[in-house]
Order: sequence, then C-alpha cells, then structure tokens
Amino acid sequence: MQILIAPDSFGDTLSAVAAAEAIARGWSATRPTDVVRKAPQSDGGPGFVDVLASRFGSVRTADVPGPLGASVSATWLFDDRGPDPAAYIECAQACGLHQLGGRPTPRTALAADTAGVGILVAQALDAGARRIVVGLGGSATNDGGRGLIDALGGPGEATRIFDGVELVAASDVENPLLGELGAVAVFGRQKGADPATALRLEERMTQWSRVLAGMAGRDVSDEPGAGAAGGLGAALLALGGTRVSGATVVGEATGRDADVASSQLVITGEGKFDAQTLRGKVVAALTASAAGAGVPTLVFAGQVALPPEEIAAAGIAAAYAIVDVAGSVEVAMTDAANQLSRLAEQAAADWAGDYESTRVHGV
Repeated sequence: MQILIAPDSFGDTLSAVAAAEAIARGWSATRPTDVVRKAPQSDGGPGFVDVLASRFGSVRTADVPGPLGASVSATWLFDDRGPDPAAYIECAQACGLHQLGGRPTPRTALAADTAGVGILVAQALDAGARRIVVGLGGSATNDGGRGLIDALGGPGEATRIFDGVELVAASDVENPLLGELGAVAVFGRQKGADPATALRLEERMTQWSRVLAGMAGRDVSDEPGAGAAGGLGAALLALGGTRVSGATVVGEATGRDADVASSQLVITGEGKFDAQTLRGKVVAALTASAAGAGVPTLVFAGQVALPPEEIAAAGIAAAYAIVDVAGSVEVAMTDAANQLSRLAEQAAADWAGDYESTRVHGV
C-alpha cells in the first residue's frame, strides 16, 4: 500500500517532523512492504518553517530580539525557485511562548513584543523576497504587532516598504482583534494575563487599533484573523496583507492534494483530537482532501475527545489515542515518540482497509 503520513505537531511534545518519523517507524515495523511517504503538516504555528523546509527552500538563521528582548536564534525559509522569491517566517521563532524562559506571567503578558518578527521580515525583504508569508501561532505577545511595525521603521515606513510585495498572514485563527472573541479575551490567559492585566492589554490594543486603521485606511480590527498571534494578524492586515489558512498555505506549497491522491491511505494527527480539530485545522484539511480523492484517513492523537458519530461524520475511518497505549497521560507526553511508534505498530496490524463504520480505538 501507498501510505501518506501527514501529521501536525503533537502540542509541545512532538514536532510535526518528529511525529511523522515516529509514525513511519512504527507502521513500517508491522507492514514493511508498504511504501511510506512522510509529509509533515502545519497550520502556521510552531513548526511551520521546519515542515516547509523538509520539502523545499534554504533555511536562513538570524539572531533577533525574543519576546522579552533577549537575543534568540530564529530560522526562516527562502524559496527562490520562481520569478518571485518567497520567504516563509514563523512568528513563534522570534516571539513564541517557549522563548520566555519560564512560565508566562502578567509581567511577560504586558512586556512581550513582536520586534524580532519585524527583523526577520526586514531580512527577507533584503534578500529579495517578493512574497512574504508569516505563520501565526504560539506567540507570547499581545502587542497588536506594534513591535514588528516599529522594527520596520514605524507606520509610514512599514507601509512603504511593502509596495509591490505580497504579504500573507498564515493562520487558522479567525478571531477579531478586540472584544469578547478578541486576542486578549480568548488567548490572553494562556499568555499570563490575569483579569487586571487583560483590561490593561485590551485598552492598549484598542488605542493601537486606531493607528492600524490609519495605516490601512479602514478598521481592520474586526477582520477574521486580526486577533491571531496577539494581534500580529491585525498589523499584517494593516500593511496590506491577506489572511490565508495556514493549513492551506502548507498544502499548496507542498503539493499536498497530489500526495493524497496518489496514496491508498492517509495518516494524520495532532496532540488532542477534539471539536476544535474539525474547525479548519490540519486534520480537517487532510481529511477533506482525502475524502475528495476517495482515500481513507486514520487519525492518531495524544487523546481522542470526540464520540464515534462525530468522527464518522467527518469522514475519518478510525481514530487512535496514544494514551491508550501508554497507559497514562504522563507517559504519553514524556515518552511521546516511542509511544506514538507503538500506536502506529498496533494500528498497522489492525488496519484491514475495509471499515464498515468509524471506530475509536483503545488498543
């Protein structure tokens, strides 16, 4: 069988690349005659650059200010295959939660900024990129992209330098910038904001939104994706950018639909398979592509939190949980690669390619 292994990252435990390798290792141990192809995926968050770099382009490295100003080493991808060179930048490389050096707090929620992302964008422009794709997700920031715009010379200069450059915000987050569904209200807590800090951040974001509106000639705060990455999405929209699903960007850049169509089985997955998964994330995109090509899909996840009927309605043949193999969430997380390989071994033994109904497996 032709097997396509195309997972997203498994939270903080496994990158998409590492997850694909673990699944391939386990599957091949049980079914060594199957032809396995690895095609790790991303929705624009952490791992975005690594996923794309596994397929094309040259990786560039730069020392830039991290979310709190200390220097961090960040990578971005340069693709000069066509007439219009493209750069792929992952905001988490410069301002990710993992760059804080500890747990997020109210202080870090107020202080973290996106200046490092602005420097990466400037380097991409200097390298000749005419298309810049910024993957949004996993940020520690709530600055509305102010750090990025300041690093590019301020509102006027930042707007000028993108003349003739295509700017893309790659994110599957559709939240607006402000309000109860906005960047602070929805994502502020996970970035360390307590209620009092959240009020300060919302006030600051509201004031900054007026600057962005002046740059764009319209109010971008209510546009889908404006609230992504602590409002960095709004800044990119104000600079003339367009928002595109991160999963779609990766799929188009890597020829995912062609990979799916030439396979007999697709295996995808992520850390937790729940209702959010089916709302435009990588697993949903893979499943839709596979269904269109008449190819069955298996989902591997750390935990499966959907009932069989919802999994069936999504067109998924079977869903498997690492925790059922590992015996506990702790083991599933601390020994993730080995446990995912074990899960793949057992799923390969179980797979007959002829499922009358969708099943959730506790193997």
